[in-house]
Amino acid sequence: MKPLGSLIPLAEAKALVDANIRPIERTETVPLNCLVHRVLAQEVRSSIDVPPYNRSAMDGYAVKAEDTFSAGKFQPVELDCVGAVNAGDVPEKEVKKGTCIQIATGAMIPDGANAVVMVENTERSGKKVQIYRSVPPGANVSKRGEDIKKDSAVLGGGEVLAPSKVGVLAALGIKEATVYSMPRVSVIPTGNEVAEVGKELRKGQVYDINSHTLSSILRENGCVPVLHHIVEDTAEALTSAFREASDSDMIVLSGGSSAGERDVLEGVVSKLGKVVFHGVQIKPGKPTIFGAIGEVPVFGMPGYPTACLTNGYVFLLPAARKMARLPPKRDVTRAVPMAKKYAADIGRHQFLTVKIKDGEAHAVFKESGTITSIANADGWIEIPPNVDIVEKGTMVDVHLF
Repeated sequence: MKPLGSLIPLAEAKALVDANIRPIERTETVPLNCLVHRVLAQEVRSSIDVPPYNRSAMDGYAVKAEDTFSAGKFQPVELDCVGAVNAGDVPEKEVKKGTCIQIATGAMIPDGANAVVMVENTERSGKKVQIYRSVPPGANVSKRGEDIKKDSAVLGGGEVLAPSKVGVLAALGIKEATVYSMPRVSVIPTGNEVAEVGKELRKGQVYDINSHTLSSILRENGCVPVLHHIVEDTAEALTSAFREASDSDMIVLSGGSSAGERDVLEGVVSKLGKVVFHGVQIKPGKPTIFGAIGEVPVFGMPGYPTACLTNGYVFLLPAARKMARLPPKRDVTRAVPMAKKYAADIGRHQFLTVKIKDGEAHAVFKESGTITSIANADGWIEIPPNVDIVEKGTMVDVHLF
C-alpha cells in the first residue's frame, strides 16, 4: 500500500478532463421517429413551402375582402354561398364578387378569395350568408410559405432535435436525417468483492451498484453504455478488459483507483497509455483517475457508491455531453439556509448532499459507501476547501439533481 501523491485542485482536474475529450465525429442516418434528442450533423434546407398552399386559419366563409367593407353589426352584407370546402379538399369553385364559400380550418383557400370571415360573425339562411363584420385582405388566411419558405435553411448542423424540431422535419416530409452517433462507453466494474445484480451474494460481497448508476448518467446524457462483466483486481484481468473495450469511445471503471494493495488501475493505465491525474482535492471521490489509452479517455472512479456517483456527476456527465455534442447541462440551483451547523473537511472541496425540507437544507451525507447518501437527497452544496464550518442559517446554493 502507498498513499496517493499530491492531489490537484478540482478546477484543474475539470480543465484537464475537458482538454482531453473530443466531440464524436461518426455520423449515422436515423429514422424520424428515433430522432428526438439526437444532434444534427448537417444543415437541413426545405424543399417545399410550408404550408404548401394558402389555407384557412378559421372555420367560416372564404370571401373577397372588399365585399365585406360595408358590413356592420346592424347593417350586414349578404353574400351567396356557392359551395363548401373541407380540409384536404381541392376547391372546385371560384369566389366571385357577391359570393362566398363555406370553409373549414386548414382547408385550401379557393381562387378569387383573399380573406376568411369567422363563422361567429355570420348568420346563414339557406344559401344566403349575412356578414356582420368586415375583414381586410389576408384576414384569417395562412399564406403559402408563411411558416417555412422553399429553399430556406430551417435547422443547422449541431442542433439538438427537441420534439418541436422533429416536427419541423415531419412538416418538410423528411423521414430520416443524418445525426452524430451516440458515443459508446464501456462501463467496467472491478473488485473481487463485487457481485452481479440478481445473483446470490457470497460472504464478503456486495452488489454492483456503480455500473448501473454510471450507466444511467451516460444514458441520460447522450451516450450508449456498454456494461462489461465484473473484473478481478489483477493487472492481467484489467489489461484484458481494456483490450476488450478498445473499440469504445470512452471507458469508465469503478473500483481499483485507490491506494490499496489490490488497487492496480493506475499502473495498468500507465502501461497501456497515460495517466493525466490521480487524486483530486474533493470529498467524496479523492482517488479519481483520469487518463487515456490511445485516443480513448479513461475514467477510474472510486469503488464506494456515493463517491463514484458524485464523481459521475462532476466529471463524467460533462465529458459525456461534450463527446455527444450536447450543450452543457443547465445547472438548476435553489438558495436556502442551512438547517444545522456543519463541520467540513478543510483542504478539500466538498460535495455535500442535502435534502430540502421546510425551506432549509438538511445534510444527508453519511459516508462514501452508502448509496442513500445521494438517493435521499434533492441535490448538493459545494463547500470550498478553505471553509471548515458552515453555520446554521447560512444561505447555500443547492444544485438540484
